[in-house]
Amino acid sequence: MECTNFKQNLQKCNCSYPGCPRKGKCCECLSYHRSRGELPACYFTEAQERTWNRSIEYFIQSR
Repeated sequence: MECTNFKQNLQKCNCSYPGCPRKGKCCECLSYHRSRGELPACYFTEAQERTWNRSIEYFIQSR
């Protein structure tokens, strides 16, 4: 399945994980992180995202 919004998503994606196969593919990213009890990078500030801690607990503590 191709993502028709891939180029637009990629411009806004703040994921800094090197080699992420889901970068710019929001539906795949959301599905992956939800299955792990996490949130994707776009829920976090740039500084928070760079910790690579995607846990819901970290998100709540950061608010």
